Amino acid sequence: MKERTTGVRLKDKVAIVTGGGNGIGRAYCLALSGQGAKVAIADIDKAAADETARTIQSKGGEALAIATDISSDRQVNEMAKKTAEAYGGVDILVNNAAVFGRPAVSRAPFWEISIEEWDRVMQVNIKGPWLCACAVLPYMKPRGSGKIINKSSVAFHLGLGNYAHYVASRAAMIGLTRSMARELGPFNINVNSIAPGSTLAEDNPSEARIQNLERAASGRSIRRIEYPDDLVGTVIFLSSTDSDFITGQTIVVDGGAYML
Repeated sequence: MKERTTGVRLKDKVAIVTGGGNGIGRAYCLALSGQGAKVAIADIDKAAADETARTIQSKGGEALAIATDISSDRQVNEMAKKTAEAYGGVDILVNNAAVFGRPAVSRAPFWEISIEEWDRVMQVNIKGPWLCACAVLPYMKPRGSGKIINKSSVAFHLGLGNYAHYVASRAAMIGLTRSMARELGPFNINVNSIAPGSTLAEDNPSEARIQNLERAASGRSIRRIEYPDDLVGTVIFLSSTDSDFITGQTIVVDGGAYML
């Protein structure tokens, strides 16, 4: 029987979190560091990535901030290279960065979405995670293990209206997760997805935003607003040895709004 890790579950593991400077991504970075991982914070907002890195370092953890636009093949490969050079490899990739709230996507019927916005959402939300997975693979394969955690959304499962580009990108992420899991299983690399519900990730949300989140909460089994801390346990689980025989799955973390 495999020995299970107790206490600090990710000691000396190396994790990359895209979009790790703010919101949910920041919460993931802090949680992974708290479990002993060395964390590369990849974010297009370098100032936010730097601040998250300083927070981790102030608590005694190891962190590296890397300015990264995940839709750029060159920048993504540089991200993986810098992480491996700093920490000796890559064990965990959390594909968190996405276009939705920062910057905000248009809320409109599909026939009113501009071609430019549609293309940008797809470049970041699905091309970006694919590029990131390609970039870390050369560092995971020699280790004979790895964890890739993709971000989807309950919006796909609920068929959320007026966000066709975003919903389509989150559906594509589930398809990508399953295909990658099939292809990377022989290398002992696990690929799974998390589908959060509407989450309060902003520091200073508007009153309208709070009202929208409260409406979402009213349709849940657990009738409260969802916060980034509600998601970190799932990320730690999927990053650890406890999930070694789980791959190709999507875990919905939304307080019971959607049930298969």
